[in-house]
Amino acid sequence: MKIKEYFDKFLKLDRKHQIYIAGFVIAAGVLVWAFISAGIMTADFNRSQLSNSSDRQEVKTRGIIITETKDNKKYWEIYGETGNYNNMDKKAELDNIIGNFYKDNAVSMSFSALHGIYDEVSKNITLRDKVFVVIEDGTSLKSDELIWQGNDKDILANGNVIIERNGEMSATAEHAIISPKFDKFKIKGKSQTKVYSK
Repeated sequence: MKIKEYFDKFLKLDRKHQIYIAGFVIAAGVLVWAFISAGIMTADFNRSQLSNSSDRQEVKTRGIIITETKDNKKYWEIYGETGNYNNMDKKAELDNIIGNFYKDNAVSMSFSALHGIYDEVSKNITLRDKVFVVIEDGTSLKSDELIWQGNDKDILANGNVIIERNGEMSATAEHAIISPKFDKFKIKGKSQTKVYSK
């Protein structure tokens, strides 16, 4: 049947049936609109089942914050402009990162990096690509990678490490080890240190 024939049949129906049909068409239109709108609104928050395992799920989102707090004390917080998390590996991968480490509820170290991974099982945070760190005493560090292994463990910096302290000292190395309190560091591998007098 052509559309015109359907329309003619619709006009021949009594008013009650016309209202029922019009109501059904409007309701169907609203449902289709709601379905399309929901797809558009959740485009930045996609949850997809991965094909290799029915239990593995991955969440991708914009603007993700991860924080560790214990006994009302904040240990660290990390913000990623974009990120994803999968429940099998229990790892969150973040991009365009900034964050802080805390000591006695005050910021003791701030950092930024292009990429990073938070491992929910080991509790390690690994920062990569253009890592930049500033410690509360004014010491700054740049490296290709930084690995934080927990509140009571050394922090490891790897690749093109540059450490500067308040215009008094500059050091370059392949690797650096920073104490958990951020007050001492060791440099290793093709290192060079310069001390400037005031």
